[in-house]
Amino acid sequence: MVSSVAMTATDAHRTIDAVWRIESARLIAGLTRVVRDVGLAEELAQDALVRALEEWPRSGIPDNPGAWLMATAKNRGIDHLRHERMRAAKHEALGHELEMEQHTNGARLEAKADDEIGDDLLRLIFIACHPLLSTEARTALTLRLLAGLTTEEIARAFLVPEPTIAQRIVRAKRTLSDAHVPFEIPRGKELAGRLSSVLEVIYLVFNEGYSATAGEDWMRPALCEEALRIGRILAELAPLEPEVHGLVALMEIQASRIRARTGPNGEPVLLMDQNRANWDRLLIHRGLLALARGAALAETRGPYLLQAAIAACHARAPTPEDTDWVQITALYDELARIAPSPVVELNRAVAVAMAYGPAAGLELANRLQAEGSLRSYHLLPSVRGDLLARLGRYEEARGEFERAATLTQNARESRLLLQRAAACKQGEMS
Repeated sequence: MVSSVAMTATDAHRTIDAVWRIESARLIAGLTRVVRDVGLAEELAQDALVRALEEWPRSGIPDNPGAWLMATAKNRGIDHLRHERMRAAKHEALGHELEMEQHTNGARLEAKADDEIGDDLLRLIFIACHPLLSTEARTALTLRLLAGLTTEEIARAFLVPEPTIAQRIVRAKRTLSDAHVPFEIPRGKELAGRLSSVLEVIYLVFNEGYSATAGEDWMRPALCEEALRIGRILAELAPLEPEVHGLVALMEIQASRIRARTGPNGEPVLLMDQNRANWDRLLIHRGLLALARGAALAETRGPYLLQAAIAACHARAPTPEDTDWVQITALYDELARIAPSPVVELNRAVAVAMAYGPAAGLELANRLQAEGSLRSYHLLPSVRGDLLARLGRYEEARGEFERAATLTQNARESRLLLQRAAACKQGEMS
């Protein structure tokens, strides 16, 4: 049954685009369960989308667009199997299964799909983020399969040539197919390792949106939204995993600051200078609830729960001066114990400086500089510049900010750092 509401072709295409963003992951997940090949499943889903673009502007939007797309894709799957004349027994069984489903009562099929859709989506998430793939491939495939983004949109988001993204996606699907990666949810010890890969990819996507590594834009909020949407889905599909809730909490709270992170002309506004009235209180509330949910499940806090707890300290402070930096330092101490890294140590140096004075923080930052692992990381000289300026050592601070500006690939960030360097030259840094 289709809607009788008349609409223009433009309205229909806009609606189809919205439906695709909502339904594509569910559609590909359900098809992958049947055909056991994520690449073929995506092709069938895309074929169904093309059919919708042809038919819906004339006939109207179906009452259940997702079911229409699934039925169309399954029919295409039957045609594909017939044309390929697959001889293996499993393919023959698969074709028989699809044909049987085609003649089964539609309502019963829809109910069955609804029962399985949660597991199907969870399986798809674990496939897209499989550690067999490179980080770049996992990221591209996740945005393609779970966020419904086009190759062009992914390339634009990461400032990478479209053919490069297309090759990554094709190779990723071929790798998964060649390795015969099972369409299943990992169990036992394997789950922990695979889950960490999933969380890493989701947070990588979010961070690229929150602080773009390159280009003219300081942020790409659409990527934050997609990562948060996937994270929320994962939290509902894996409700007993504390770190999933920790990641969602972290992203919710960080996303609450997006409107306050840029000025009227798109220039960056740093955390301590942000107008906290522009922070989204609903997202903060959601983040704090997710944090509490994860903490209640955890015997010990993992890295995402700890980072979310740090973000919550900022969210709860009505003004920058009210921030509990001693608590934040303690949380970074704990994070450094369970997930040591130079970047964690750099963030800990900032917290120590805010809690115990810039000299204490600079001592830690100097150790990182001597150690050398962050020599190409622009935030190390940026942090050192800030701490040197707070100590009144403006000439040294200016050099650090200028060096940081040469290391970042983000044009907005580079301009901000050069402005801070110029302020140091005049002894105006606070």
